[in-house]
Amino acid sequence: MQTDKRFYYAVGRRKESIVGVRLYFTQPAAFKVNGKDLEQYFSYPLYTALARAPFELTGLEGKVSVVAHANGGGKHGQAVALRLAVSRALVAYNEQLRPTLRAHGYLTRDPRAKERKKYGLKRARRAPQWQKR
Repeated sequence: MQTDKRFYYAVGRRKESIVGVRLYFTQPAAFKVNGKDLEQYFSYPLYTALARAPFELTGLEGKVSVVAHANGGGKHGQAVALRLAVSRALVAYNEQLRPTLRAHGYLTRDPRAKERKKYGLKRARRAPQWQKR
């Protein structure tokens, strides 16, 4: 467990969303996303719960200051990317947290992305209506 660094940085991704996170252990506890409070940025309670989940699991809630920069995608993708980034930064801070976070799936990147549209089709798989006669 290192404490000589000023902050711990990690990146999380989901679909088109990319979130960079800095964890500060020296500053008073705050959670900022793009300059706004977490509850102000993610107005939906599920998204704030997703972002706070790694801290609740490890018992570090209220002890860490988080500064995150999110761009791309929608709010849900950003919330999941934020959870991944926070989890990765916590592992960079303390390697012993890895098994706990891994067991809950917080260190696994969701590889699902939007499937590309194919020519001759209306969408990725939706074919034009077929007429027999």
